[in-house]
Amino acid sequence: MSVRMIADKTVKIVLFTSAIISIIVVLAIGFFIFRESIEAWTKLGVGEILFGAVWRPGQDQYGILAMIIGSVSVTFGAILLGVPLALGCAIFLAEIAPAGVQAVVRPAVQLLAGIPSVVYGLFGMVILVPLVRNLNVPGNSGYGLLAASIVLAVMILPTIASIAEDAIRAVPENYRHGSLALGATKWQTITKVVLPAGKSGILAGVILGVGRALGETMAMIMVIGNSVIMPKPLSGNPLTYYLSQARTLTGNIAVEINYATGVHESALFATGVVLFGLIMIVNASARWIIRGQKFVEKANEEQVC
Repeated sequence: MSVRMIADKTVKIVLFTSAIISIIVVLAIGFFIFRESIEAWTKLGVGEILFGAVWRPGQDQYGILAMIIGSVSVTFGAILLGVPLALGCAIFLAEIAPAGVQAVVRPAVQLLAGIPSVVYGLFGMVILVPLVRNLNVPGNSGYGLLAASIVLAVMILPTIASIAEDAIRAVPENYRHGSLALGATKWQTITKVVLPAGKSGILAGVILGVGRALGETMAMIMVIGNSVIMPKPLSGNPLTYYLSQARTLTGNIAVEINYATGVHESALFATGVVLFGLIMIVNASARWIIRGQKFVEKANEEQVC
């Protein structure tokens, strides 16, 4: 057997081993969290944990519904604010910006990913919370879903922007040339040709952003108010919902795990199981959407042929 064949087989074994180790790590984490949460599931019941609206460990009440809604709400707000900004940044860097501008903007965007979350939290406390507090709404303390969503939108921006830019750059140049040759403008080419062609990669970036948003802890603790209450509008205007304080699933674990014992500790691990499940649902939904899009594209191609 030649040296080249030996090297090729060695690389394959190493890569296969790396993939298997990754799967084992994920399964091990899931198994550990679920094992530690069994006491809570058996003693309290699935319904009481998932659909209970009250979390009072001192009274043996461990409902996490308010925290599920808080996590989903702040993630939705962050995606609503962050995705358009990140996508616009990716389009600018990949399609419009000259090389000199790219050399400045791209490192600046990537630098956002390296800033510790506690720094984002401090920025939110010092700058955003006082600004939100200026909104003249009864009960508005500045701490709440709006401030948390803005901070989280900035935090997920570099992840989505970097992956979306790579997806846009991966679109073959022939697509652009063909569109321009048919008389389309630059913007029409971007929106009608480039973005649809790179939508799978863009969607992957959004999903990673959602995962980052669901898993963020420290910054959320600092700006969301960290109150175990069901978020609701502060006035008759439904938009004031995002001025309400809340607590996220990750924040609940971080705040109470140091002193929790017994069923309380097991309930916190059950919170981790729910969070793990939410992330799995998001990833599975993304894969389903991507497969559906590919199926539609293939069907359209067959009709054209």
